[in-house]
Order: sequence, then C-alpha cells, then structure tokens
Amino acid sequence: MATGNASAVFEFLLIGISNYPEWRSTFFILVLITYLSTLLGNGLIILLIHSDAHLHTPMYFFLSNLSFLDLCYGTASMPQALAHCFSSHLYLSYPRCLIQMSVSLTLATAECLLLAAMAYDRVVAIINPLRYSVVMSGSVCVWLAATSWGASLVLTCMLVLSLKLRFCGANVINHFVCEILSLIKLACSDTSLNELMVLVTSIFTLLLPFAFVLLSYVRISAAVLSIRSAQGRLKAFSTCASHLTVVTIFYGAAISMYVKPQSRSSPDQDKFISVFYGALTPMLNPLIYSLRNKDVKGAMRRVMAKMAYASFTTKTLK
Repeated sequence: MATGNASAVFEFLLIGISNYPEWRSTFFILVLITYLSTLLGNGLIILLIHSDAHLHTPMYFFLSNLSFLDLCYGTASMPQALAHCFSSHLYLSYPRCLIQMSVSLTLATAECLLLAAMAYDRVVAIINPLRYSVVMSGSVCVWLAATSWGASLVLTCMLVLSLKLRFCGANVINHFVCEILSLIKLACSDTSLNELMVLVTSIFTLLLPFAFVLLSYVRISAAVLSIRSAQGRLKAFSTCASHLTVVTIFYGAAISMYVKPQSRSSPDQDKFISVFYGALTPMLNPLIYSLRNKDVKGAMRRVMAKMAYASFTTKTLK
C-alpha cells in the first residue's frame, strides 16, 4: 500500500462514537458485555474441546478453530471501540492503521471460509454418515482449516498491497478502527480500481461461501424431512435454524457493506454495521453452535467434576 503524498499523513484520527456523545455510556456497557461474553464463551469452548477426548471429532475441531477466530476477531476491534468512549481524539499511526486493517480483514475472511468448511462437514455427516469418518479424516480437516487461514492471508495481502491511495492531508476516519472502505473514501486520488478490487474479493470471500452455506442447508433440510420422528425433525430444524441465523447475520451484514456501490454507502451506517457483525457474531457463535449441545454440556460436567476432585484431593493431602 502506498500514498502519493506520504509526508502529508503520519497518523489518522478515528472519530468512533464522538459524534454521538449521548450514546457513549450505553455503547460502552453494551460493547463491554459483548466482549466479555465473547472471551468467556469462546475461551470455554476451546478449553472443553481440547481437554475432553469425547469432543475430539471433526465437528468440534472446526468449532475450536471458529472459537479461536472469534476470540481474535473480537479482540481486534472491540477494545478499541471501548477506548473511543473515553477519548474523543483517538489517533493511530499510519503503520499501526495498516496493520490493524490487515489483521481484521484476514480474520474476517478466514471466518467466512471456515463457516463454509463447517457447512460441508455437516452435509457429509447428515447426507453420508456411513462414510463420514473416511471423508472427514484428520488430514482433510486440517487441510480445510489450513486452507481457510492460508487463503484469507493471501487474499488480504493481495487486496492491501494493491491499494494505491493518496490522502492529500486528510486524516479523519469516521470509524472505530482502520477499515478499508473508510480508508478508500478518505483518499483524494482515483479509487475506482480499489473499489473494484474490494468488490471482486468480496464475491469470492462473501457471496460464494454464503451461497455454498445456503445450498448446504438446503440439502440438510431435505435430509431432515426424511426423518420419520416428528420430534427428531423439529430438533434438527431448530439446530439448523439457529446455525443459519448466526451465519446470515455475519454474511448479511458484511455483504451489505462490501457488495454494493460505495456511492450509496453511509459512513455512520457502515460504522455501526461493522460493530454489529464484528461483535455480535463472535458472542453468539459459542452459544448457538456449542453451549446448547448435549456433548458440550457433558464435557463441561466432566471437567467440573475433575476440578472438584482435584480440589478435594489437594485439601485432603494438606
């Protein structure tokens, strides 16, 4: 990424919520609760999956990856959003702005691709259960997860390195973080090629994975309809609906930002949409995907029993 007039901009001023001072306290409380819930929920899922052998399956392997992604993704944006509640003038240096933008893009892209991989895992488990262990072997799971991470890193590097922006002294970003669309809007040079690159990248990282997820759930729904038990169908549909709701929130919010003409976008609207999918989805994922699951509940009981036994043993020895 380069600037045609690098001497004019050494740092960026992030507006955050300073143009809505009456909402600072409410915003701070909501984001703080969301962030703490994200840390607790996803941290607990990672701990349970890695400490309980019953959860060493492909599905929970992907869930542990998703939880780790959500921990990182939430941490990349929410602490800075909280800082805006106490500071009306939050500055970021140009290198730090670039790094923050690259990290957020990489994590968001990885989540998009990982959700598609998880949908594929569920399709194989429900459509072809007899061959599930063969199709979703350990090496295949690692390859899918590594591909999600690797592809997101490559796509982000291509997108960021292709940016050729000139800022002409403008340094005020109407956002909580350094976000690529906000940075492009700030440039005084021709940004049509940059906007096209963002759109093309969004098609491969948002539209295509989302379409694959939707098609996967269509196939899953068709398989569920063949279940004879009405209670079984209801339970399966409830689980699918919960998963699809969270996926739709994440993809839908991101698509509404990136897959549209930038001339129609509102900086304030985009700013709060990004907080919506960047904060709400990482908090909801462990609740929807894992904590309501009977296997995870069982693992939680076993871990608590081990901790209680260890504590009792320690006190007895003393």
